[in-house]
Amino acid sequence: MSLRQVTANGIDINVAVRGTGPAILLLHGFPHTWELWTEVIPALVRDHRVIAPDLRGLGATSRPVDGYDAATLATDAEALLDALGEPTATVVGIDLGSPAAFLLALRHPTRVRRLVLMEGLLGTLPGAEDFLAAGPPWWFGFHSVPGFAETVLAGNEFEYIDWFLTAGTRGRGLTPQIRDRFLAAYTGRDALRGAFAHYRALPTTGQEIAKAVAGARLTVPTMAIGAHPVGNALANQLRPITDELTEHLIDDCGHIIPLDRPDALISLLISDEVRR
Repeated sequence: MSLRQVTANGIDINVAVRGTGPAILLLHGFPHTWELWTEVIPALVRDHRVIAPDLRGLGATSRPVDGYDAATLATDAEALLDALGEPTATVVGIDLGSPAAFLLALRHPTRVRRLVLMEGLLGTLPGAEDFLAAGPPWWFGFHSVPGFAETVLAGNEFEYIDWFLTAGTRGRGLTPQIRDRFLAAYTGRDALRGAFAHYRALPTTGQEIAKAVAGARLTVPTMAIGAHPVGNALANQLRPITDELTEHLIDDCGHIIPLDRPDALISLLISDEVRR
């Protein structure tokens, strides 16, 4: 991959770019970097120009004070496509990247040829009640208190981040190389602040999504992919507001789909549904 720093929407975005052809933009989540997509990129570059950025505040991208809501992240993505000379792209989002990808497609459907969303939730839209029956995942509240989680975790980042990487692969874990790079990316108080800022912006993201769907439908052909633990909650949220939705559940797969079951994900991403 060719790594570069691209200035877009007022920040410096670290982005991996490889291949030629129609663009495919890959938006990761927590606690990942662009290297979340390492196992699927070789298959995608056969027919696409792959664009895999570190999200705002994460990895080697700038860590500004604010702008961690999904609407701003969507603007970051659109500005990155502009900077790279790509008028349209297939957009793939997972976890924190899903709401941003969704808002980009909803607000600017001419920029998104197809949309793929995985293992994330779209604010408080109906459909995720079963998933949230016992309340949001415990770390949402922990991460949301300004300044608290990064103070508590400083010096213990390895154990904390590795818990998510292990749980997100249903105990199978990641290769030592990728695991160590993710751990390094989330080490240090400022790196943790950049990560947790996304959670502190979730109330704003929820308001943005609710307002956006009140006056529009998602017209872009969309694929929802679930695994463990989100399952079909995302598809349930999308179904009432999406004109063309394809749904998939990947068996025996953890939250970190691109590294836990890359074979299954590649099969879906290069299917005729996405290539059209």
